[in-house]
Amino acid sequence: MKDSVTRALVLNQRVNIIVATTTNLVQEATTRHELWPTSATALGRTLSMGVIMGVQLKNEDDQITIRIDGDGPIGGVRVDANRLGHVKGYVKNNEVLLIKEDTYKLDVGKAVGQGTLSVSRNYGLKNEYTSSIDLVSGEIGEDFAYYYLQSEQLPSAVSVGVLVDTDGTIKSAGALLIQLLPDHTEEDILIIEDIITNLKPMSSLVLEGYTSQSLIESLFDDAQILESIEPQFKCDCDREQMERVLLTLPIEDLDELKNEDKGINLECQFCGEHYFFDEDQIDTLIERIQNGKNI
Repeated sequence: MKDSVTRALVLNQRVNIIVATTTNLVQEATTRHELWPTSATALGRTLSMGVIMGVQLKNEDDQITIRIDGDGPIGGVRVDANRLGHVKGYVKNNEVLLIKEDTYKLDVGKAVGQGTLSVSRNYGLKNEYTSSIDLVSGEIGEDFAYYYLQSEQLPSAVSVGVLVDTDGTIKSAGALLIQLLPDHTEEDILIIEDIITNLKPMSSLVLEGYTSQSLIESLFDDAQILESIEPQFKCDCDREQMERVLLTLPIEDLDELKNEDKGINLECQFCGEHYFFDEDQIDTLIERIQNGKNI
């Protein structure tokens, strides 16, 4: 089943809801970064929220960056997303497996630890606005709910889930965001509270076969669908970008790397793609620097 993200207004347009099913893109991230289960869950939850926050942007060239910096073994999570549903990201430590002793579930909170959640919005690569909160639990869903309340003054319900199979593959993944708009009523609050109380985990709902749109329509009879698109794990790295990185290095460093390793192998942190530059190609880059053509 394809991934999807759907935006809708419900309860007479007084409540905003966005649902994302992200199993495929979380699997791609897991494969690319060779993630262990707890690392995969932490990144998968953040990627899923990145999809939701990305589609809330107004313009195609706007971008959102999510950073989770904790003192746990994962070290940190970074996710970039845009208006088109394209998302990419990584964890600093991809080899984390922590399990709660009482429930035998993956312990994302302990893996992330205490720290901060920061969200930066880049509007057309011109103006960037960043807001941060202290992590509530490190479980990610609760942290985003607190972020929306503190930083955007929007009472929000958040549910995120990633289900990892025994072989390390991703069985299901998704996220849900419900936000009360300014003209909401007390009755709306009660309805939302009842829905959240009885809502199954997102990973279970996705595993049952719900799409983002069908889940919204199963929860609300008056859903006004605004948009539904297919999100993707998509990185914008390329060889030219990597060349620009090498052109910023001193010539002595390029010579040393060339002579020691018979070339330079660069890896994109976001997607794990490799770019190899052999000795001749490095010599060409050195010539460009010497001729002042390194920009």
